[in-house]
Amino acid sequence: MSDPEPCRMKHTEDPEEQRDLMEVKEESEELSEVKEEREELSEVEEESEELSEVEEEREELSEVKEESEELSEVKEESEELREVKEESEELSEVTEESEELSEVEEEHHVQQKSVKPFTCVQCGKSFTTKQHFKHHMRIHTGEKPFTCDQCGKRFSCKQYLKEHMKIHTGEKPFTCDQCGRAFLTASHLKKHQRVHTKEKPYSCSVCGKSFSQLQNLHTHQKIHTGVREYMCFECEKTFITADNLKLHQRIHTGEKPYKCSHCDKRFSQSSHLKKHERIHTGEKPYKCSHCDKRFSESSSLRSHEKIHTGEKPYKCSHCDKRFSQSSHLKKHERIHTGEKPYKCSHCDKRFSLSSNLKTHEKTHTGKKPYKCSHCDKRFSLSAHLKTHERIHTGEKPHTCDQCGKSFSIKANLKRHLKIHAVEKPHHRMHP
Repeated sequence: MSDPEPCRMKHTEDPEEQRDLMEVKEESEELSEVKEEREELSEVEEESEELSEVEEEREELSEVKEESEELSEVKEESEELREVKEESEELSEVTEESEELSEVEEEHHVQQKSVKPFTCVQCGKSFTTKQHFKHHMRIHTGEKPFTCDQCGKRFSCKQYLKEHMKIHTGEKPFTCDQCGRAFLTASHLKKHQRVHTKEKPYSCSVCGKSFSQLQNLHTHQKIHTGVREYMCFECEKTFITADNLKLHQRIHTGEKPYKCSHCDKRFSQSSHLKKHERIHTGEKPYKCSHCDKRFSESSSLRSHEKIHTGEKPYKCSHCDKRFSQSSHLKKHERIHTGEKPYKCSHCDKRFSLSSNLKTHEKTHTGKKPYKCSHCDKRFSLSAHLKTHERIHTGEKPHTCDQCGKSFSIKANLKRHLKIHAVEKPHHRMHP
């Protein structure tokens, strides 16, 4: 007997199970959607982060760009400062146009060290900077692009104009700590201080004479070479420097551009005005190192100090007489040569001394500008007034070193000294 066939029953799904399955399926789908949304959000966040990084990079680049621009500005300012510094350095070397060459030479004389790649084809002079070379070339071209709006004077360098403007403003920022004298520029003060220190760093290779300024040495050396390249077309007189010629020409033109602020007197040279004004102010800035005597002029001090030293370096080429000043030698030698270079403009009379010419010309004009402060008497010369006033004051500044007798006039002392010269042999005979 065979086994019975298993019962095959038809499977019928439960509706509740179906609903559950549907809900599970829906939840699964929702979960899938949520997962997809999360993935999308994650991607968005990543993109956002990337965008933030890009933005940060942009900001960094912007900052770098700003820093670069600031650096460029700083660099430009640095260049401008460097140019200003170069101009300032040039000013300290040179303060006047006539001294430009000598100041650059002075730097070369003292330092002798830097490379000078810029060379002038006109004179062969070399320079360390292009700016200095450019300024130098204006000496040859005569170019003066900078004009003073006060007086119309022109300058080759902007810095020279700035320094010139101080003349109009009266500004003198550099003061000597020895005598209180004030100056427009530091270089002028430096040169002045050599009056006090007696420093003379520049020596002539021919005669050994020393100078406080390089320009004065160059001028002096032309005495040895005999070079007098500047000639007056009015009288054919020749001069060592262009400045000397310019001053000389004012004799012919009668130009006197410098007026005294205390009186109406005028002068052809600013140095003459300065000396004259010391009569009014009583200023005597130059003191003798051997005694307490003071002078209004440095030349007077130098002449005076030779009394203490006994120095007479200038010897006459015609006789054995010696002099403490070259001007005294020059005047003396005209006795031997008979030279009379000064001619009266009113008559044909000539003179060996300019002072004698001035005195003579007053005989034509009758001018007597010097009046005695004690009486109404007037004089054509200040020296005559001074001598006359001693009658009123009783002053006798000239004293005999033999007997102590004093005189108001130096000529009277000289005449008196001859008495002692005659008496000396007599005293030797009777000790």
